[in-house]
Amino acid sequence: MIRFEAVSQTHKCGTQALKNISLTIPKGQVCVLLGPSGAGKSSLLRCVNGLNQPTSGKLFVGDIEITARSLKTIRPTIGMIHQAFNLTTRATVAANVIAGALPAVPTLPALLNLFPREYRAKVCDLLDRVGLSEAHLTRRVSELSGGQQQRVGIARAFMLDPAIILADEPVASLDPAVSADILALLVREARARGATVLCSLHQLDLAVKFADRIVALKAGELVFDGPPADLTADAAARIYQTPVTPALAPEFA
Repeated sequence: MIRFEAVSQTHKCGTQALKNISLTIPKGQVCVLLGPSGAGKSSLLRCVNGLNQPTSGKLFVGDIEITARSLKTIRPTIGMIHQAFNLTTRATVAANVIAGALPAVPTLPALLNLFPREYRAKVCDLLDRVGLSEAHLTRRVSELSGGQQQRVGIARAFMLDPAIILADEPVASLDPAVSADILALLVREARARGATVLCSLHQLDLAVKFADRIVALKAGELVFDGPPADLTADAAARIYQTPVTPALAPEFA
């Protein structure tokens, strides 16, 4: 569960990224964040994983308030999936997946690549679950397609069986068919573990297809919160300040 209590966040330059956000995302829910570029979606995600600090308000993961002191406890319970994959492209697939265990491994053993044996066994299981074979273990990430790289990213995010998955535009650089496959995989793995998903997207049709709930931000403010069925073309047009066409959101046609 993630709970925002009147959270605001201002960048060092003085720009207010989030304005008085109050929001509760229950355990196991797939919540998609929508909104134009600069709306505050990434800022919201970065507050949850501790990369941004709220200027005011409180933010909880479960019953624990996120503070500088509590981050060490909270971070192993959060998996992160990135838009640009955020993988070490010259390293092997196996090395990238096992890196997902870093929050739970002391610094020195991690630097020496000394991970518990059970973690290494788990890498093979995770690759199988995301549709990659053992033949991929020793391949460099740079040799993989974009879709395969994001599968590696998903496997890495689930390395510690996190209670929460944060995904920041995870399919922005992928074609529509691969995007749908990747989101289906992400949602399937999250539901298998009862994990909460908070995912930002720009693709309205995919949001409607995969979300349990849609939350939209505009200029740092919460402007929509409801089930996908309530996100009509008119509501989407108000969020993006432009008419929504069937080409942009085929589910609305």
